[in-house]
Amino acid sequence: MSVAVIDYGSGNLKSAAKALEAAANNINKNCKIVVTSDPKTIRQCDKIVLPGQGSFRDCYLGIKKIPGLNESLNEFVLEKKKPIFGICVGMQLFAKTGYESQETQGFGWIDAEVRKINNINKKIKLPHIGWNQIEFKKDSFLFSNIKNKSHMYFIHSYEFMTKKKDCVVATTDYGNSIIASVNKENIFGTQFHPEKSQKNGVLILQNFLNWEIS
Repeated sequence: MSVAVIDYGSGNLKSAAKALEAAANNINKNCKIVVTSDPKTIRQCDKIVLPGQGSFRDCYLGIKKIPGLNESLNEFVLEKKKPIFGICVGMQLFAKTGYESQETQGFGWIDAEVRKINNINKKIKLPHIGWNQIEFKKDSFLFSNIKNKSHMYFIHSYEFMTKKKDCVVATTDYGNSIIASVNKENIFGTQFHPEKSQKNGVLILQNFLNWEIS
């Protein structure tokens, strides 16, 4: 099996690739991890990890700047229905629109938008940095062997917002309830960083490598 970690000038690429390699070793999975932005290579892979750090706008424009990358990702996800794992801003890019800096179109794979975390009465610090509990909203294979209320590592100021509650796998509480993970068919994402979430993060990556779309 081959997994493409998408390189578009944003994200913790080395950390994500190393965490995936550790996950593959743990489950004795023969897995080739490729860090790439080449559309041809991406099309040939079995799964994708889409990292993301920085602003929604910068990340999406970074993807659009690479010839054929946007098209290959849409084909991979929407036509071939292969598994994709979006991390942090990588997950946020699943939305239709982001409002960081200025209104920016996303992939639109999930009917959602990305807005700044509501800092009610300035009682919370932004960005949200550190360990927070997640609460499961529905069962998901991607969280197999992980206990409810486990801690994951977050770093973000903007949140993924959707009325499609059937897509929401987990939430976290930071001033208000914030979506921590989404799943729609072959599309999976976490607002937190699994590559920084120690054993639980590696477990999620193991589950992703074992994930088969029915």
